[in-house]
Amino acid sequence: MTSDKTGQIEYCRFFLLEDLPSPLTRASAHIQIFDNYLPETRLRLRSIRIPETNEWRHALQQRIFLHKESLAEISTSEINLNELEYEHFKVFEGNEIRKNRYYHEFDARLAAFDLYLGPLWGLNRMRIDFDSVEDMRNYVPPAFALLEVTNEPFFDDANLVNKNFEDIRDAVSRLNSRAGSVETFCASE
Repeated sequence: MTSDKTGQIEYCRFFLLEDLPSPLTRASAHIQIFDNYLPETRLRLRSIRIPETNEWRHALQQRIFLHKESLAEISTSEINLNELEYEHFKVFEGNEIRKNRYYHEFDARLAAFDLYLGPLWGLNRMRIDFDSVEDMRNYVPPAFALLEVTNEPFFDDANLVNKNFEDIRDAVSRLNSRAGSVETFCASE
C-alpha cells in the first residue's frame, strides 16, 4: 500500500481509458483514495481506505515535478501519519479528489487504474511506473490506452481538484483537435 518515501524519484506515464480493461471490473479488489490538496502548495493529505477491511492509512505528501517541460519525473516525499497526527491535518480537507484504484499486471508491468468519483465521474486514468527514463521512453502502451496525458498539466490531480466531467470533455476535445486522429474517450458518460 503506502510506505515511507523520502525524496523518491518516480518515472511514470499517464493514459486516459474508456473503462477498466479486462479482466478487471468495478467489483475487483481496489483501494479508495482521498487526496486533499493544500492550496498554493505542493502538498496533499492522502487518506487510503481498504474497502474489504475498512482499514485507513493517512500520509502527508509533497510532489515536485523535476522538469518544467515534463511531468513524467516526480520527486515524492511522504510522511505516514497516525490517527492523532491526522486529526491535526483534517482542517485542510475540502479540496478533495476521490478515486478508486485498481492494480493489474499487463505485459509484465504493474499498472494502476484510477476511476474518479464525484464531479469527475467518468474520468478513468492508467498510471505506469518505470525504473528509468530510458525504460519510460521505450514503453509502448496497450491498445486500451486511448490518449496519453503525461505532460498535460490539466490532467494532474492538483489541477483537477475544482474541475468536473464537462471540463474533462473540453480538455479532451482540445487535445483531440491538436492530435487529429486520436479517438475521444468521452463518447458516453
